[in-house]
Amino acid sequence: MTEGVSASTELTAMNIAEILKSLPHRYPFLMIDKIIKIDGDETAVGIKNVTFNEPIFQGHFPENPIFPGVLIIEGMAQTAGAIVIKHDAGGGKKNIVLMLGVDKAKFRKPAGPGDVIEFHIAKIQRRRNVGRYEAKAMVDGAIIAEAEITAMIIEATA
Repeated sequence: MTEGVSASTELTAMNIAEILKSLPHRYPFLMIDKIIKIDGDETAVGIKNVTFNEPIFQGHFPENPIFPGVLIIEGMAQTAGAIVIKHDAGGGKKNIVLMLGVDKAKFRKPAGPGDVIEFHIAKIQRRRNVGRYEAKAMVDGAIIAEAEITAMIIEATA
């Protein structure tokens, strides 16, 4: 059982179509392919399939392709944002999530083509429209990066 998830909790998921409805990000800046094990806005696992065809590898680095750490952080933030938007969708308003801060970021191992990055997100706290989330990026069960992400939910203007 996932830590922090009770036995009575029904976990859900988001496919790419649902993610595109929740987030304004599009190719080449959408960093998640699907989200699994969603428990409201409490926890979730986002999935990023890293392929050599991604434009970032033309320059980072052609001879030794490494998925940039800043994009790993972005994938963590997008996973948290998508579950918040899904959780809050009942009010009829269209919201977006803006990243306010990244704290305690650590990069432990690189990721590259062929890797499947899992973004494990857990809510630390949320007060009204500001949330704080613990995030870990994992490949094959090993933590490759971690951070605490703070985000603000605002009403979309367009």
